[in-house]
Amino acid sequence: MPADAETQPMQHSGDSADDPAIWVNTQDPAKSLVIGNDKQGALETYDLDGSLVQRIVAPTKFWGNVDVRQGVELGAGTADVVAAANAGVRLYQVDPTTRQLSPITAGGASLDTAGGEGVCLYDRPGGLLYVFMVNISGDTRQFALEDDGTGHLSAKQVRHFKVGSEAEGCVADDANRALYIDEENVGTWKYGADAAAGEHRTMVEAVKPKGHQINDIEGITLVDDGAGNGLLIASSQGDQEHESYFSILDRRSGAFRSAFRIVDGPQADGCSHTDGVAATSRSLGPDFPNGVFICQDNVNTSPGKAGNQDFKLTRLEKIRP
Repeated sequence: MPADAETQPMQHSGDSADDPAIWVNTQDPAKSLVIGNDKQGALETYDLDGSLVQRIVAPTKFWGNVDVRQGVELGAGTADVVAAANAGVRLYQVDPTTRQLSPITAGGASLDTAGGEGVCLYDRPGGLLYVFMVNISGDTRQFALEDDGTGHLSAKQVRHFKVGSEAEGCVADDANRALYIDEENVGTWKYGADAAAGEHRTMVEAVKPKGHQINDIEGITLVDDGAGNGLLIASSQGDQEHESYFSILDRRSGAFRSAFRIVDGPQADGCSHTDGVAATSRSLGPDFPNGVFICQDNVNTSPGKAGNQDFKLTRLEKIRP
């Protein structure tokens, strides 16, 4: 499937772009944001045309994965919360008018999560917000994000388990209270998202020869079609023949449905050796009326802005199975 647009290249060369997330502007969907990390030095936000909106830096240069939850109830009112790994986890809220991110981490510094690069938020039905931190070793910790009454958040560990081997990509399915983690050389696991679920898990889709995926599997995202329906999309960095492909899994059953690649389009090249992915089925204006799929591109060539790594955007309707 051909890419439709791309973000501007990262300021750093080499392994820089990593994991995207999507903030939907409910007042003006065409002014929604792509949020992505430059592993070598920043958290960045972009317009849907790929232009840079904001660049956030911190004393610790390495930035890991990023996630967002909208309409979260905090002590100071409803907020759209962004979490990003940086010497633990940093938390931000998005101003719906200015589209700027501002910190809401209690004390202003990163919250200690005992490391971790993979990040996913879980907005539990009933109003409790959690963040999962996945360490490259597979160590996974779940933290309850507690509001001090002013809208600033601290973290309390409520769960700790080991995936088994190298892992990073994760996504929480809030409505179904499920957590998905990609164990890179094994497969995609499904856990309960509530702390009481402990270490119990089921294999959703294994790597070959037991399943359809090719190691190593990296990012994973959820396409929410409402009422518990939709898709899971996982990325593979290990497909040497095709450079990078994406597995589509059924949200309800976990069944493998199909696979696809993002190739060169008229205005942007495709995705290769992809790490992080993100998707939404919500309308984002005339350029992405039925939603968007975003993938990290390891080798950014023409067409488009060739150079350092970046993120590619593709109309979601193109990749429906």
